Amino acid sequence: MMILASCTQVKIAHVDIEEILKEYEGSKKAEEEMKTQSEEISRQLDQLAMPFQQKVQEYQQNQKNLSETARQEKERELMQEQQMIQQQQQMAQQQVQEEGQKKIDKINGDIENFLSDYAKSKGFTYILGSSNQTRSVLYGDESLDITDEVISGLNENYSSEETPKETTTTEEPAPVN
Repeated sequence: MMILASCTQVKIAHVDIEEILKEYEGSKKAEEEMKTQSEEISRQLDQLAMPFQQKVQEYQQNQKNLSETARQEKERELMQEQQMIQQQQQMAQQQVQEEGQKKIDKINGDIENFLSDYAKSKGFTYILGSSNQTRSVLYGDESLDITDEVISGLNENYSSEETPKETTTTEEPAPVN
């Protein structure tokens, strides 16, 4: 029994999860896409709020000339419009968060799948992940740190997945009448 136990070798490596997320091209692209989307939504919301701000300014300039009833009506209209804008802002923010979470989930899945395949191909029993927030590897021999290899492999896989999508097709221009 002792002979069999000693023949079973446990092979362990460790990775720095934060470094992988920082250097993985899929993470970089997702972050760039989220930033672009967030800026676009912010721009759209600003355009939506601009007319409202103008209405508020007009009201403030003209409120002295309005009757009490007209003033109350205008304030009610402005409050309703402000609430509508706030609801649209909240919905947009929620949409960005949901899409961001989907991207994060996909990236995590890509990394987990890659690590699983990598571990099997290299004969690792365990690959431990660590970051500054989760210090699960308190000490690890540098020769067992496979972070750079994992980043390289992930990026190679990412580029090979992206290449077919970048094929260009030439379209003929539409006929002009």
